[in-house]
Amino acid sequence: MAEGPKHPRFPVPFRFPRVRNPRKLPLKQRVKKLLERFDKVYPKATCALVHQNPLQLLVATILSAQCTDERVNRVTKTLFKKYKSAKAFAYADPREFEQEIKSTGFFRAKTKSILGAGKALVEKRGGKVPRTMGEMLELPGVARKTANVVLGTAYGLASGIVVDTHVTRIAQRLDLTQQKDPKKIEQDLLQIIPRDKWILIPHQMIWHGRLVCQARRPRCPDCPVEDLCYAKDKTV
Repeated sequence: MAEGPKHPRFPVPFRFPRVRNPRKLPLKQRVKKLLERFDKVYPKATCALVHQNPLQLLVATILSAQCTDERVNRVTKTLFKKYKSAKAFAYADPREFEQEIKSTGFFRAKTKSILGAGKALVEKRGGKVPRTMGEMLELPGVARKTANVVLGTAYGLASGIVVDTHVTRIAQRLDLTQQKDPKKIEQDLLQIIPRDKWILIPHQMIWHGRLVCQARRPRCPDCPVEDLCYAKDKTV
């Protein structure tokens, strides 16, 4: 199984010309600067969930709800050796499976979703993870976030933008959205971020959220987009 991506070290080794009055910049120009800086600092950002195929990524993403990627990777390291196909998940013993994923939290709901998705894949998709948003959303336990992760990372299909807690926080702090609902946040981001960045930008924002723009104690002095951020003007 492939190793997860390695995060860059901080403080940020890049120094960018400061923008003195970001509020005077047209939104498209400010977004362009944000994207350019994220590309410099996080050029190889990718999904931190270790996987070898779309099915493994689907399962790992479901397990990642309300759980760290690190813990999910520890669980799936053993899990994927035992369950190697959609059929294996579909006919797994629910009680046994619950114990195997218990440390990820919400294990009963996740067991129902994963085993249900496995059964749906076997019965309707020939055991293969689908390649369209509509078909993905028909799977038990799959909403837009999970579908976007799988379609973008596993298949390279830009069907939308992944919105998790990190993306939500950073998009709000950077004043790219005022929405709180993930679906509405995604729609706001889709309007201002070029399609060719839809897959990469959420991974960059997730890394940024983990390493710098943390929820409780953001590391503003180390932030490569601090001068473009509105969070210092309000409580976020």
